[in-house]
Amino acid sequence: MDNFPGVSPLSASLLKDSQLVAQPVVKEIVGNDFDSRMMLRCVELARVALGRTSPNPLVGAVVVQNGEIVGEGFHPRAGEPHAEVFALRAAGERAQGATIYVSLEPCNHYGRTPPCSEGLINAGVSKVVVGMVDPNPLVAGGGIARLRAAGIEVVVGVEEAVCRRLNEGFIHRILYQRPLGILKYAMTLDGKIATSSGHSAWVTNQDARTEVHRLRAACDAVIVGGNTVRQDNPYLTSHQVAAHNPLRVVMSRSLNLPEQARLWDTHEAPTLVLTEVGSSQTFQKMLRDKGVEVMEFRSLTPETVMTHLYERGFCSVLWECGGILAASAIAQGAVQKIMAFIAPKIIGGDHAPTPVGELGLTSMTEALPLERVSWRVVGADCLVEGYLPPVIK
Repeated sequence: MDNFPGVSPLSASLLKDSQLVAQPVVKEIVGNDFDSRMMLRCVELARVALGRTSPNPLVGAVVVQNGEIVGEGFHPRAGEPHAEVFALRAAGERAQGATIYVSLEPCNHYGRTPPCSEGLINAGVSKVVVGMVDPNPLVAGGGIARLRAAGIEVVVGVEEAVCRRLNEGFIHRILYQRPLGILKYAMTLDGKIATSSGHSAWVTNQDARTEVHRLRAACDAVIVGGNTVRQDNPYLTSHQVAAHNPLRVVMSRSLNLPEQARLWDTHEAPTLVLTEVGSSQTFQKMLRDKGVEVMEFRSLTPETVMTHLYERGFCSVLWECGGILAASAIAQGAVQKIMAFIAPKIIGGDHAPTPVGELGLTSMTEALPLERVSWRVVGADCLVEGYLPPVIK
């Protein structure tokens, strides 16, 4: 990180990964407790739009005058004004000489909306506190540099880790031109996701299932294979009033799927069925007549699916599939994050399915170690979160 002196390791890694060596260096200044509280409020505001902003990031903003919040805002969805605009509107004339907190660096370019940096300058704010540098090459330090050139004090890196976590899908999309893939599964203490007969309702408790519903609401799409549709007949919705529902994606090469399934009811949430060229045209027509989107691929793989979902503008994709498809998604680099719910139950069974199928690993030294691992209790269950090491191609 020596190319970016004075920048926190997190911001420096973003700048380096984006190959933005020609951008101005951003100097970090450590904020105080009040700054931290206001930045966490920005994150809280940003989360109101979970699942709705892609391909844009989640952003919240707070305007403070003499220690009092006088304006707040968040970015509701792509194409609408940014968080700073809503916060400045709410503050009105009290934005003059105020401090504005924003979870992501203000933009400095014309896109669907004017640059926020100019809006802040015109509003007469005296100080801007930024959570994290924007990894987008169109911004990447340019907004901060523009504000400083206008004589505005800028503090960078307050609650940066929290701000990065909020937008980890957006960051991954910008850096790798793919959505962030999250593999979620629930298993018993002995590593089974269902009994030998295939029965899987319910492995975890209600608290854990509620956590999954919140996770779906934060993602752009949720993917399953044909076997999950046949065995579980899932809804794959967030089960929350007014919350975002992800695009429900079914991968099936042959379309050997039931004619009646909850996923074919698109009144509550949209469904996309991905299949291969030459699959049943009769079944495809039946799906389309029900309002289901159907697309054919010459080669239907997790890698090609993630490429397609990137082109649709998605940032975060949740894999809720069975072990065979999960193994394929991991092997092809379509999964970066693991969220494993572990229930304190034992069911046994030599042929009971496990969360991840064959990966071709023959020794423990080949095991894929998770990084940045965290554990927490959810009801009576345990949730383990971690990140797979990057796939080197």
